[in-house]
Amino acid sequence: MEDEMAQKISKLKEVKGKLVQGGGAEKIARQHQQGKLSAWERIDRLVDPGSFVALNMFLGHEINAPGDGIISGYGTIDGRQVCVYSQDATVFGGSVGPYHGYLMYRTTERALEMGVPAIGLLDSAGARAMKMGHPAAFDAARHGEEKSVHSVYMPITQASGVIPQLSAILGSCAGVSVYAPALTDFIFMVDGISHMFITGPRVVESVMSQDVSKEELGGARVHTRISGVADFRDKSEDACFERIRRLLSFLPSNNRELPPVVDTGDDPERLDDAIANIVPTTPYRSYDMHQVINRLVDNGDFFEVRPEFAANVVVGFGRLEGRTVGFIASQPMVMAGALTYDSSNKQARFIRFCDCFNIPIVILVDTPAYMPGLDQEHRGIIRHGAKVLYAWCEAVVPRIAVLLRKGYGGGMIGMGVMAGMGTDFVFAWPSAEIGVLGPEQSVDLFYAEEISKAENKEAFRAQKIKEYRDFYANPISVASEATYIHDVIEPPETRRSLIRALRLMRNKNLTHYPKDTIKYPKRHGNIPL
Repeated sequence: MEDEMAQKISKLKEVKGKLVQGGGAEKIARQHQQGKLSAWERIDRLVDPGSFVALNMFLGHEINAPGDGIISGYGTIDGRQVCVYSQDATVFGGSVGPYHGYLMYRTTERALEMGVPAIGLLDSAGARAMKMGHPAAFDAARHGEEKSVHSVYMPITQASGVIPQLSAILGSCAGVSVYAPALTDFIFMVDGISHMFITGPRVVESVMSQDVSKEELGGARVHTRISGVADFRDKSEDACFERIRRLLSFLPSNNRELPPVVDTGDDPERLDDAIANIVPTTPYRSYDMHQVINRLVDNGDFFEVRPEFAANVVVGFGRLEGRTVGFIASQPMVMAGALTYDSSNKQARFIRFCDCFNIPIVILVDTPAYMPGLDQEHRGIIRHGAKVLYAWCEAVVPRIAVLLRKGYGGGMIGMGVMAGMGTDFVFAWPSAEIGVLGPEQSVDLFYAEEISKAENKEAFRAQKIKEYRDFYANPISVASEATYIHDVIEPPETRRSLIRALRLMRNKNLTHYPKDTIKYPKRHGNIPL
């Protein structure tokens, strides 16, 4: 009996050893020649060593199609559980057949049931097309049509706002292999190997007579900088996996938890005398808001999201007293920090993600308001800007705004500062200028006639601007009449003020959904914006 069991174990090891080779050594070598890792190598590089458990790996074994072109299972990242699937381009080109689609569906569904993050590693041109009778043309109905390629969007949508969902595009992907990740929270791409498009270059050339390369049509740079479809771009797969791991370190496993608390060793009472020198008191000079954020967060550790897209607004994660905080900040170096249709989408989606996952928000304000002009109006700045207002008014997580310098008109609304928008605390630096319009615009509006009649028009206008700025744009004057300005603080104490306010709000009541009537309670989903 022992010899018989030993033979069976030996056979099992032999079969498993063959399965992990996917489409075989020759096809794996071709992957490597393209600068790509194999599906199994990707999982090994992403999760903690030895932690991955593969499920349903024998599917397709009898027709020499391991896993029907996908590896699925679970493992740990920094000791925390995650569910993962990795499309295998060495088996049917990674195309999505019924078993393959089922495993995409089931991996996300399992992550939702267990309350852990779901990660997809995608390398597929989309749904599989084959002749009738082909051995890989499995009977979808027999294997659960309700959990197939055609319905994989359902569990992703159900999981939205309940668990973090991350997608890495690691090949030339189309169809289901771009729409599925487009529904998730964050998309990662790698220079040179990642491409996303609905229709590839050959179809574009055939239908539109346009000669375009994969890189021009849907490369990593296109989607992180121009379209805004992807959030992160890296130079290698290993760098991509490291970024995924780092992002997860800031996030809770699900919406019922708070983000992990990390002992950063950074003194919560630390004052910073240098931070005031970053921000010029004159409103006409630019500066890099990253420098301000880096001095506020623990140990200067800031994880920026969508850094290349709509760079006039900065969003990302940092820690204060070891606890994750989402930052939304004007960027005076780009368009003077004005708000746009692209930045509105970026901002609204980040607000809603933070609200889904119990992440407090810190808002750093220095904006002249919304960018005016024909382009902005024609591209729907009203519609896109309304998404931000909706997101602010919907959000219930703790949030604090700090007015560093300019805060005018619609910019105060777009940054969630105005009274009645749900921001818990609003602090202002002494350098803050607050008003419906900037001093120059206000003087031109209210004193146009006096300026036209003045003997020295420029001198008269300059004097009125100074008077306006000294009184109406003075945060101390504003705070004497506006209850929504809770304090005017010295720049060095900004970090300490944020931490103390966040301590107060740790027990803020965040619940506003009927727990007993929904299978997976959540405040809301995170619809792609």
